[in-house]
Amino acid sequence: EATLDLAERRRIRSAIRELQRQELERDEETLASKRFRPERSSHRQDNKENWPQSQRLEEEQQAALAALSEQLEAITSVEELTKLLRAAGEYEERKLIRAAIRKLRAEEIEGEAPFPRSGVGALESLG
Repeated sequence: EATLDLAERRRIRSAIRELQRQELERDEETLASKRFRPERSSHRQDNKENWPQSQRLEEEQQAALAALSEQLEAITSVEELTKLLRAAGEYEERKLIRAAIRKLRAEEIEGEAPFPRSGVGALESLG
């Protein structure tokens, strides 16, 4: 049922705006209460105690990623890299493998190009 009365439409619009404003204020209050919630002191202590362990784990992960990067340099098949990508679980591993796939595909495209795309030598050979 369409409303033809302009005054009624205005009341409806103002009621909707008021409800939206109230909802926005509630959301802001919720965010403010979460943002400034004091951190528990025991939690801070746990972080201090676990810091050396987490640092050691991060160093081990970096070493493993460096080793993986060296292995990826030796692989010349996109299919092999795709299999590795599907088997990889960690985000950083998958990121390295995707980069290796992109690099191989770029090299394949450059190898298929009939003329060099840039460089002074390419222009001199044509002229």
